[in-house]
Amino acid sequence: MTAAAAARTAVVTGASSGIGAATARQLAEAGYRVILAARRKDRIEELAAELPHAEAYALDVTDRAAVDAFAATLDRCDVLVANAGGALGTDPVATADPADWRAMYEVNVLGVLNVVQALLPALTATGDGTVVVLSSTAGHGTYEGGGGYVAAKHGAHVLTETLRLELCGEPVRVIEIAPGMVKTDEFALTRFRGDEAKAAKVYQGVAEPLTAEDVAETIAWAVTRPAHVNIDLLVVRPRAQASNTKVHRES
Repeated sequence: MTAAAAARTAVVTGASSGIGAATARQLAEAGYRVILAARRKDRIEELAAELPHAEAYALDVTDRAAVDAFAATLDRCDVLVANAGGALGTDPVATADPADWRAMYEVNVLGVLNVVQALLPALTATGDGTVVVLSSTAGHGTYEGGGGYVAAKHGAHVLTETLRLELCGEPVRVIEIAPGMVKTDEFALTRFRGDEAKAAKVYQGVAEPLTAEDVAETIAWAVTRPAHVNIDLLVVRPRAQASNTKVHRES
């Protein structure tokens, strides 16, 4: 990457683990100054110490005042990777806990809205900004037991699509990356509230689910395209997954 590009700043939310941490590594390797934002301060500080030109900032994206304060500390922002999100539970609509749905909406939709609104002026000011929203294939198709998460990720997808329309003519690209089955240390474990057996069953028999690094590579690729190239939507699944409900599992 050129010397000019090396000064460019990328903010990655949810950077303490999984796709967020892998993305921070990929963008740092590509020459970006990376700002790691996540709730777990110890995790992001440890990662920042490993990377060149990286900084850690403890942040809860659902706290708008905190997001605004964070934005005020930045001297510039060229890339925003809105990765913070997650799923809670697999209960059917009839019995799901509204608190879980509210929590998923807060982080997956309002969390994205908060960071986009706070950082959009800085992204626009660069004359070449990029917003990347990590949605999910859940945002493009329903499945039983996924109602709350699916609804939230549909919200993230619609937010992204609408933002792209509204920013047409402005110097900001809007990219959506929608991963399918990704095996990370925490996603399924969090969804099943620490039940390791249930979390493991999600990937049972799937020879090669995606890794966080696989998704991070697609993000870095999309971000580093020439400025006039916008990757509107990139859906990435493992070969074994044909849809949200059709997965090849080896016996």
